[in-house]
Amino acid sequence: MTKGVIAIDEDVTALDAARMMTEKGISSLIVEKDHVPIGIISERDFVKKICVKDILPSSIKVGTIMSKIQTYASPDTTVDVAVQRMVNHKIRRLPIISDGKVVGIITVTDLAKHLRTILLIESILSPEG
Repeated sequence: MTKGVIAIDEDVTALDAARMMTEKGISSLIVEKDHVPIGIISERDFVKKICVKDILPSSIKVGTIMSKIQTYASPDTTVDVAVQRMVNHKIRRLPIISDGKVVGIITVTDLAKHLRTILLIESILSPEG
């Protein structure tokens, strides 16, 4: 999982969220309401819910365009269970929540890196591959 996930309040504008994502070099943010995680906003949300609809990013709050958290995992959830949740819910990011706070996120990229490590250990891939 990726640690150090950044969260923003649901009342932040999409423009401010996009600026934060650009500054941090990240592709998504956790959206919170009263410090409780309620959603995720990703680059895909910007494309589908702002760009395609020709909406001014400074005029809309992230809470209205975010994707609601459908499912999550705890830090002790096994990789196979986490992957199954992602597949079942057709999501690319799975928040890791502990005591009501997001402590990390599993992304498709994290899973690809994990798979590569397993394949290297099993000597199926060469280190250059």
